[in-house]
Amino acid sequence: MTIAVYPGTFDPITLGHLDIIRRGSHLADKLVIGVTTNPSKEPMFTVAERMAMVRREVADLGTAVEVVEFDSLLMDFAEAQGATMILRGLRAVADFEYEFQMAGMNQQLNSDIETVFLMADVSLQPIASKLVKEIARYGGAIDKFVTPAVAEDVRRHLATTR
Repeated sequence: MTIAVYPGTFDPITLGHLDIIRRGSHLADKLVIGVTTNPSKEPMFTVAERMAMVRREVADLGTAVEVVEFDSLLMDFAEAQGATMILRGLRAVADFEYEFQMAGMNQQLNSDIETVFLMADVSLQPIASKLVKEIARYGGAIDKFVTPAVAEDVRRHLATTR
């Protein structure tokens, strides 16, 4: 059984993430979506809220997709999941430079786990969670970037924090 891990903060999960998840789920027998924290990012949602969002958004993909929280080195998490593949999405050249460096470091940690890159659908390439949050904080419409349920989650969160 081939297992792939798709890690991210998913704060919030976007249509771009979902595109990579749906396409990536065909590349392995099982896709583990690893929801993590990132000390360099200021999350809008708690890990529990993000896990619930991701689970809701991928529920239609069935049991071949699992959502798991992690707070460790990605390669340690991937090894614990029995993964042979790390799935990463690319949007632009800036993503490639960062991801290329990370893939190289991860290969040094465990050369048995391959990093596989998927280009986001052209229409979804500009979408970034950071920008979605910024647009929402200033009252802009985010419906083109996230599912209706996630847009409502963001609106509800902002209404309670203002």
